[in-house]
Amino acid sequence: MMTKLLSPAMRQAGMDAVMRGAGKFTRFLPISQPTLMVGPGSSGRLGEAIAGMGHRKILIVTDAIIAKLGLLGPLTKALKAGGADYVVFDRITPDAPIPLIEEGLAFFKDHDCDAIVAFGGGSAMDAAKLIAIAARNPKPLRDLAGYFKGLRNPVTIYAVPTTAGTGSEVTVAAVMSDPERKQKLVAMDTRVVPRMAALDPALMAGLPPAITAATGIDALTHAVEAYIGRWATPYTDGMALAAVGLIFENLPRAYHDGRDLVAREKMALASTYAGLAFTRANVGYVHAIAHQFGGLYHTPHGLANAIMLPYVLRYSRPAITSKLAELAVRARVGRADEPEDELAEKFLEAVEQLNRDLGIPTFLQALKEADIPELAKAACHEAHTGYPVPRYMSQEVCEGIIRQ
Repeated sequence: MMTKLLSPAMRQAGMDAVMRGAGKFTRFLPISQPTLMVGPGSSGRLGEAIAGMGHRKILIVTDAIIAKLGLLGPLTKALKAGGADYVVFDRITPDAPIPLIEEGLAFFKDHDCDAIVAFGGGSAMDAAKLIAIAARNPKPLRDLAGYFKGLRNPVTIYAVPTTAGTGSEVTVAAVMSDPERKQKLVAMDTRVVPRMAALDPALMAGLPPAITAATGIDALTHAVEAYIGRWATPYTDGMALAAVGLIFENLPRAYHDGRDLVAREKMALASTYAGLAFTRANVGYVHAIAHQFGGLYHTPHGLANAIMLPYVLRYSRPAITSKLAELAVRARVGRADEPEDELAEKFLEAVEQLNRDLGIPTFLQALKEADIPELAKAACHEAHTGYPVPRYMSQEVCEGIIRQ
């Protein structure tokens, strides 16, 4: 009753205070960073390193397409050469649904594994992290959603990303899809950051242009939302700005020529830098809305972020003009001596143009008018209870933005 009596300004002031306190807490969280191996062939070098770790048996979590294409070859060859025993669970599908993660967990236990290699895109990374937590913390997967829900340390994880977008190789988050409730749940734990990771551009050379585009804008969204949010620090700003510069320079190159390994490697680094930025600075409304699209319509996460990014940035502009201006300079779409307002507009237009150049749609075809109120309600709840957004939306405003 009291909440209903509060004015919007009072509610925003209360949320601001909570977010400021949480932001101070996140600055001091001990978050480890994986040892990174970078460059063509690095997945094989990672296999050599893992083989020397003395694990009893390693579970490789991936999808059927990656297995069929033979992308696991350099890693598994190195594991064999080093005398390491391993098994492959290659049934991961988009969105990492809970029943499939439960299958992976049973597979892990049945084969008496004690370490995991996440090999693939965001879904494989999420599933591997959740298996790692659940293997040591026997409880329903839904109960792992939230912050630090596992009492015991997760199983050791290693990572080989095959897309340049999620940054999961350095992040503390794992997303699972709940098909029963048609929603996405996020488990957060600083201990799920992989011990080592390989950024191997050779594994990304065959990605279709559409996936290159969506995952690349996913990385851009991570960097931008980390940069404009209220938890940003000098460290996260540095990582985010580096990522934005690399993405604007190299994403079009990787999109038009998938075998450009220099561009692929720089995009992999950009994804990692963006992951390091949002792991501490967090994200915002773009992700909050995108998660709802993914949960209800199974929209790929990167695509959902790419569609929403321009709309949310334009809404947030009054609160972040100076930051948008700085992003414009780093993206090389404007000069530092130009007026802030002009630079901010240049960055917004550059994001919109980049989406057009990459074939990103401006609307979500699956969206239904009748679903919009509930989508907005869930998105606002997610954002207002966990994200340090720079400018708050009411549910009505959020509905309008989704309706666009």
